[in-house]
Amino acid sequence: MKTLSERYRQAHREAKWAVGLALAYFLWWYVSAYAFTPAITDTSMPELYFGFPLWFLLACILGPIIFTALCGLMVKYIYQDMSLDIEKESHHE
Repeated sequence: MKTLSERYRQAHREAKWAVGLALAYFLWWYVSAYAFTPAITDTSMPELYFGFPLWFLLACILGPIIFTALCGLMVKYIYQDMSLDIEKESHHE
């Protein structure tokens, strides 16, 4: 990447992906934690998966594992290594 505007464009693209992934993680956590929680009036023991209630397994165990892997994929395929040095643009006259 040579020009400053190209670097800004890439930085904005990377920032949008990071914010999007953070929002997706929050949405995953919120839906997992609240949609799969048993009703307050339900006094029976919830069904357990690997020793955990489903809402906890999804929100606190599987979610972080999945989104950590997605962060790694995002860094590998979306982010680009670029120099932070400011290069003088050459003007052909």
